[in-house]
Formats: sequence, C-alpha cells, structure tokens
Amino acid sequence: MRIIVTGGGTGGHLFPGIAVATAMQERIPGCRVLFIGTERQLDRTTLGGYDFERGTISCMGLKGMGIGHRFRSLAVLPKAVWQAGRILARFRPDLALGVGGYVTGPVLVAAKLGWGRRRIPVCIHEQNSVPGLANRMLARIADRIFLSIPCDYPFPPARTVLSGNPVRREIVQAAAEERPQPVTPVVLVLGGSQGAHRLNMVMLEAAPELKKRLADDFMVIHQTGSRDQDRVRAGYSALGIRAEVADFFQDMASLYSRASLVVSRAGATTLAELAVMGLPALLVPYPHAADNHQEINAHYYARGGGARVFLERELSGAIVADQIGDLLQAPEKLHTMASCMKKMGRPDATLCIVEECLRLVNANR
Repeated sequence: MRIIVTGGGTGGHLFPGIAVATAMQERIPGCRVLFIGTERQLDRTTLGGYDFERGTISCMGLKGMGIGHRFRSLAVLPKAVWQAGRILARFRPDLALGVGGYVTGPVLVAAKLGWGRRRIPVCIHEQNSVPGLANRMLARIADRIFLSIPCDYPFPPARTVLSGNPVRREIVQAAAEERPQPVTPVVLVLGGSQGAHRLNMVMLEAAPELKKRLADDFMVIHQTGSRDQDRVRAGYSALGIRAEVADFFQDMASLYSRASLVVSRAGATTLAELAVMGLPALLVPYPHAADNHQEINAHYYARGGGARVFLERELSGAIVADQIGDLLQAPEKLHTMASCMKKMGRPDATLCIVEECLRLVNANR
C-alpha cells in the first residue's frame, strides 16, 4: 500500500501527518509513505528521523499577502499541480491526506484529477476551530474531512468526521503511563516551533516575582526559539532560577511527563497534546493567527475547564506571575484543571483517521 501525506510549514501541520503515517506503517507492513511538504528547515528537521520518502513542489500561500504576492501565487499554481501530478504518477498512491498548509492544494487537486494511475480517495484534516483557506477550498473535492474540534464552518455533514487531532505515538504512550509527582513543580513554557518573543519577554518579567513568591520551589523548562534563547537563559540564571532553556525541544513526550503547568500559545496540535497528557495550561493565543483561530482554539479548552486564556495585549509579567503562583500554591486547582483537560483529550484520533482512510481505500479498489 502507498499513501501520500501532504502539508507542512509548521509543527502543527507536520505532527498530525506524522502520527497518521507512522500508524499506517505499523498497521500495514510494507506500507510506503511519501510526504510532500515545503523546503523549510523545520520540515527537513522534523521529518528526518522517520522512514518516509520526501517530495517538494514550488508553490506559495495566498492568504494574508499583498495583491502582488497573490497574483504570483496564482500564476505558479498550474505548475505546482503539474509538479505534484508527476510525483503522484511515479509513486502511484492509494490515498492522499492533506494536513494543512498551502502545499496541500496542488497535491490534492492532482490526486483528484487522477495523475497517479487513477482517481484516489482524497482526505483533509483540519486542526483548528476555524478552517484555513486551503481546507475550505479542498472540502469541495475531499472524500473525508476530519476535524480536531467542533467547527462552525459548514462542512458537508455526510463527509465530515469529528476525529480529534492525531498525536504522536510517543505522547500517547507517555499519557498512558502513570506520571510520578514531581518533587518540585515544573512550569513548561512553549511558544510554538518558532518560539514567541512576547511570551519569552513576559516570562522574564514574571521571573523576579515568581522567585520572590515561590523561592526555589519550582523550575522552568522553556522553549524559546533561536532569537531569544541566550537572553532567556541569562535572565533565569541571573535570578538563580533553575531552568532548562533551548530554542527547540524534540522529545516533547518526556517534557510533558515532567510538567506540572504549561504556559503556551494555542496552536491546535499543542493543545491536543496537552489534552491527551492532561496538562493544565495558561494560554496566550498568537494575536496574528489567521482568522484569530488560536484565540477560538484556546477558549474551547477554557470552556472545558482545562485552561485559562489571556490575550497578549492585556498580558504582563505581574499577571503571569500571579497566575502561576496561584496554581502552583493551590494543588487542588491544578488537579481540577488537569482532570478537565484530560477529559477533552482524544488519544484515539489517529486510529479513527486510519480506520476511515482504509475503508475509503478498500471501497476504491
């Protein structure tokens, strides 16, 4: 069996695709996976450790750009579909799954046109509460539309499945294991795969008050992105706060297992991972996310009781310090939030998507 997974540009797009692809390989011995993504370093680094074939096409995004950029994007679309079609014709897939990002459009259109020996089932997965432009357009041709969380967009009900967001196998496994209670509470700070400058600076503003309030009874694990790594590390060190600081962490399962509380952006994949792990969170949505989808994502989990939401424009170091201190010094609040978060997790999301994809493949034979 051969499947194509397409998407990329952010970890939030890549990780669900990786979860489904690896599950397919485990389910069907000899299953070949071709991942068609972007040329970004993040894609190459993230996909490098997996047994996937790789492909790329030349295309550009449309949304949020100037009119000149949009015209150039539209002009290269026919070539992108042709490039995707040539890849499909060589690979001869049985199914194509798009997991988000502008690269998915040409690939799934080529698949629907039958470039890979015949027309094959086409599926999309929407991680966010507000679908992106690519998925809104691709929904017209998709055989299945998988949703991570409820969505107000009018996707056709007969072809739409509320599956949850696929989470990497190692995180599902970590969630199933009993986590030892840390001797010292651990605050995990995540700004996304590229880091978040404002979140980094707010944590540094909060650090002196946290040190005063909690003394040495906490530690921080902070993913900063490359821009702020040295500054953040020096800031914690100057205050004598125990901290592990890196631009990017690969082994998230291990970090989640150690965390007591998470301070994070509100990307869909991160939220799905936190829910599966049952980790309470202070969420600071990225204010410039398309269609404000991060804020809507965040409020979904806040309504469920697993998170608190703070808009970046209203945020200060004092607020962050007060919130972290309040929760770390009141274990019963932390435990209640953790339980609520856990109830919102969908550890079976990958299995749900794999089963439905296999049904489509079998029906198409």
